[in-house]
Amino acid sequence: MSGFIILAALLTLAALVLVVWPLVRRDAAAPVSWPQAGLMALLLAGGAAALYPVWSNWNWSKPEVAADSPMAMVGRLARRLEKQPDDLQGWLLLGKSYGVIEQFSLSARAYQRADKLANGKSAEALLGLGDALINAGRGEFSGRAGRMFEQALELDPNSVKALFYGAIAAAERNELPLAKARFMRLLDGNPPPDVRSIIEQQIRALDGMAQMAGNATANATSGGAGSAAAAAPSAAAPAATVTVPLHITLAAGVAGKGNAGAPLFVLARIPGQRGPPLAAKRLEAKFPQDVLLLSTDAMLAGSGFSAGEEIEVEARIANGGSAISRSGDPYGLARVKAGSSVRTTVEISQIKP
Repeated sequence: MSGFIILAALLTLAALVLVVWPLVRRDAAAPVSWPQAGLMALLLAGGAAALYPVWSNWNWSKPEVAADSPMAMVGRLARRLEKQPDDLQGWLLLGKSYGVIEQFSLSARAYQRADKLANGKSAEALLGLGDALINAGRGEFSGRAGRMFEQALELDPNSVKALFYGAIAAAERNELPLAKARFMRLLDGNPPPDVRSIIEQQIRALDGMAQMAGNATANATSGGAGSAAAAAPSAAAPAATVTVPLHITLAAGVAGKGNAGAPLFVLARIPGQRGPPLAAKRLEAKFPQDVLLLSTDAMLAGSGFSAGEEIEVEARIANGGSAISRSGDPYGLARVKAGSSVRTTVEISQIKP
């Protein structure tokens, strides 16, 4: 910015010379006019200084980026890589740096360049790219980002990050035994106690999903009697049970995207959290319909939601018949406050990529 100010000052000085010089040069026909020259110089310089901050779109109150700030250092690295475009380690560092300052789209581009330089043989580039795509909202664990994690695992089967992301990706593809096996491998690495508890919770949730899938199969073969029996405890839920009243609708644009006989799953998650949901309900896919999601619909004992907690509700037509999403499933999302008496509409209007 200082260079721009110097250039602007030089241009202003040039304009002053052009305007003032005819007034001060000696000429037999016209005397020197110092007062007029001084007035013109004052108006030109002062007017420019006063009006430019008003008319320009520069934020003059915004402090300049410090030379040692993260953004400045990332900028210097990016400029260096323009001159050294084949520096693999530099692109990996740039991708990681953009992720630190939450510029995830730029992080994905840097990791993509690193992956290209490595000819797809860098587990770090693949993991970084998948992570950046997830954070930028441009990928799903069951889609492109998940494929990045699988490729990284092939290159580095013992990578903790690749195993963790690979386990989540496998769960979202409904490959529950594979997901559990990967989480178990993480436990074999003797992680810290807080990390161990998270992994163990994921394993219990996977077991709950497997049991839920087994119950759904049994209910289908018994004509739905099991489903009615399972609904009875929810109807008799104690007073402390937290409820989330919902109204599920289906948009015309995705009405033909659900398979015949595919069930409807209504799931509750902590916003932004991946992996198994807090609670889930398996229903007949008919629309519109009112649904009462309960905290007692938890997939793990004691893992439901509490009154006043903000949760993200997903309504999804499960073409694969499972609580785990897959590409092509019609779905809709809404955020609600658990325990609210207001019935929230969730419109199924999107397709899983």
